[in-house]
Amino acid sequence: MNLELISFNICPFVQRSVITLLYKGAEFDVTYIDLEEPPAWFRTISPLGKVPLLKVDGEVLFESAVINEFVDEVTPGSLLPEEPLPRARARAWIEFASECIFGQFQMAMAADEATYNTKRAAFVDNLRTLEGQLPEGGEPYFDGRGFSLVDAAVAPLLMRNRLLNGAGEFMDEADFPGLSRWTDAMLAMEAVQDSVPENFEQAFFEHIRKSGGYGAERFAS
Repeated sequence: MNLELISFNICPFVQRSVITLLYKGAEFDVTYIDLEEPPAWFRTISPLGKVPLLKVDGEVLFESAVINEFVDEVTPGSLLPEEPLPRARARAWIEFASECIFGQFQMAMAADEATYNTKRAAFVDNLRTLEGQLPEGGEPYFDGRGFSLVDAAVAPLLMRNRLLNGAGEFMDEADFPGLSRWTDAMLAMEAVQDSVPENFEQAFFEHIRKSGGYGAERFAS
């Protein structure tokens, strides 16, 4: 099976799929594109005009949650619960993590201070919701047992949180002990460390800086 991931270098949704591919030991190639000036062939194969895409022997899959479940199903082991209800719950929190990622992006790219304050408050509320779902004690994973597709979905969010908070503090990590422990565990994983290009941090802040708004001033000045 030939797997080719179509990627944008700082996209958190692409990173989800890279983490899953690496963790499951799948062999794959990566093709990077510039989403501001995508090649013509990308427009013809991406129904939503977004990354990631996964080419599987010429067939194209889109949406990171779909890609990750496919990768999980065609590789040994499973990163989702076997029972229908826990599996559905995991899928629901993967979707919630997507909303958190969008909220994080809106906060970081806020054009003015008022917008930033509004987006930050909404985003931090979502982080509190995530914090409330984490088990007390046990392994620092979403379900308290081991790495899952929920962890793969949230790891890009946690990585960017740590970077943003270090550049222009927007939250007190002491108020989020579960998230802090989860972040430490995710950032220590080889599959997460290797899921971004070497120049990721620089490219991430440069992308924010280009927005020229309040978020750029706060986080990337």
